[in-house]
Amino acid sequence: QVQLVESGGGLVQAGGSLRLSCTASGFMFPSHTMGWFRQAPGKEREFVAAILWSGGTPTYADSVQGRFTISRDNPKNTVYLQMDSLKPEDTAVYYCAKVRRIATITREPSGYDYWGQGTQVTVSS
Repeated sequence: QVQLVESGGGLVQAGGSLRLSCTASGFMFPSHTMGWFRQAPGKEREFVAAILWSGGTPTYADSVQGRFTISRDNPKNTVYLQMDSLKPEDTAVYYCAKVRRIATITREPSGYDYWGQGTQVTVSS
């Protein structure tokens, strides 16, 4: 069965960095776009970044453009999210997700069919 396991969350001061990892199993990882989303308390889940199966040109939310970098290592079945210059408003549970349709890339949560359990990121001011 499909499994996505995130790691790397934690508590960091504003301006600091964290690197999230998501290791996948149970499907052909190199064939699928992977995405990162986040959800803060009382808010809807929002798109953060996505990367095509090929690594192509990633897509980012405006709020993280220039600060976050998504990458993937297909032989390791792992997608990463490097987060720099963190702000308190980045505090949320971060989820990785597998795109529903091969060879597509989307910012819509409905376009993803499997999700990890999430990892908490807390940025203190």
